[in-house]
Amino acid sequence: MSGLFDAGKIVFTPGAAELLSQPGSKFTQLLAWHLIGIWGELDDDDKAANDLAVKDGSRILSAYMVQGKKLWIITEAVGEDGTRLATTFLLPEEY
Repeated sequence: MSGLFDAGKIVFTPGAAELLSQPGSKFTQLLAWHLIGIWGELDDDDKAANDLAVKDGSRILSAYMVQGKKLWIITEAVGEDGTRLATTFLLPEEY
């Protein structure tokens, strides 16, 4: 799946895994949106920060509602080797 940046390894917290295992959770659609810059339910400042993060390599956060619960997707900042190592699906309370 290509996008504005590389996701690295995809990982899930227990709560996110449980939520995304439910029918209709649309995991692949959420990941695609995150990778192409549809940041979800963020304010304009956070969306602008993500747009900058795509260019400068800092952390990227998206937020979506899934089955009535907020789900975050966080892609780590670029490491010393120039790559983003992981993208994590998590519930806010698991942060």
